Amino acid sequence: MNPKPASASFSRQGLALVAFGASLLGFAGVFVKFGLLGGATPVTIGLYRMLFALPGILWLAARRGIQWGPGVIWAAIAGVAFAGDLNLWHLSMKDTSAANSTFIVCGLTPVWVALYSVAVHKTRYRLSGWVGQTLGVSGALLLALARGARVGTGRGELLAIIASFCYATFSITLSRSRRHLSARQALLWMSLGSLASFAILELLLREPLAGYTPLGWAGLLGLALIVQLLAWLIINRGMGQVNVALGTLGLSVQQIATPFLAAWLLHEELRPLGLFGGLLIIAGIVLVATGEARYGARLPTRAR
Repeated sequence: MNPKPASASFSRQGLALVAFGASLLGFAGVFVKFGLLGGATPVTIGLYRMLFALPGILWLAARRGIQWGPGVIWAAIAGVAFAGDLNLWHLSMKDTSAANSTFIVCGLTPVWVALYSVAVHKTRYRLSGWVGQTLGVSGALLLALARGARVGTGRGELLAIIASFCYATFSITLSRSRRHLSARQALLWMSLGSLASFAILELLLREPLAGYTPLGWAGLLGLALIVQLLAWLIINRGMGQVNVALGTLGLSVQQIATPFLAAWLLHEELRPLGLFGGLLIIAGIVLVATGEARYGARLPTRAR
């Protein structure tokens, strides 16, 4: 593959791909719930998610030859950060509500990435861009409140804040890997990094790897095929066409999709407050996409 010149930091096609992939990520919460109800643990859920998706990911990546180079390192680091985010997110839900934990992770991550982009990549936003970031966080908060967010003892919130740093690190390093790797290659090395991390955790914790119900196994397969393979392949393609701050905010579409999928598959109630929060997130994405005044130099992105 030959490098293509970097395109404008706002690509409608790239943002649409990130948003569509993020909507598929909305299945993650449902499938995780299936796995937990079926007897799996947070660590084994992550382990099987990566393991079951690996054959398909490897087949896609090998069709055009496995790539090596600096992008591999960045993608593997992204995988380690992603494993840390998932594990801390699951652990935080033991000490606070799932809604509160999700709000902290998904609400703070775009803020950390935006601040990183300003400090490192010299991104400059107009006022509308910063208003968009504020609307995105506000929408995430309203979605959390609609799903019963509450403040816990403080431990769960602290774990969720650390998880948000992990997710921000994941977004930044994954975006950096896409400067050198195709979407398929980035997905392969990211998944391998996550798989190695969960394998180490499993060796340390020795959690049960079998004895799950059919519902549990169905959840693990769904996470692997729909979320890890399909959703992240689409997202990786989009992340190569937009800047990391906008791409990370685009991932917030997951929060909009999750309530609808939960209402459909888990019969959870849809609340007007949550729908309004979703509209705020969409408005925030639009304002950030159009509110960027200047973006620093970017390295060439690999052809997709």
